[in-house]
Amino acid sequence: MIWAIIIGMSIVTMLPRLIPVFIVDKASYPDWVNRWLDAIPYAALGALIFPGIMTVIPEKPFIGIVGGIVAIVIAFFEINVIFSVLGAIVTVFLFTM
Repeated sequence: MIWAIIIGMSIVTMLPRLIPVFIVDKASYPDWVNRWLDAIPYAALGALIFPGIMTVIPEKPFIGIVGGIVAIVIAFFEINVIFSVLGAIVTVFLFTM
């Protein structure tokens, strides 16, 4: 009985995620819709990262902002994302010393 519940919950969870994949792949959209859809991952990532930047050290939010700016500058030059993350970490570390 427990396995049936687990399998049923898995199916119910996966269906809403899989159906759009097949529908979006088959449909064609105007260029402005495609540009808008392409921007969604970046907007979501920014919405997830920005609060963390502001709360690295709650009483000193400028440290997180400086670390974020360093990461943006490194990413602007299209250097590997690992170096962007490491640059931000080192910057925050140096400002907290």
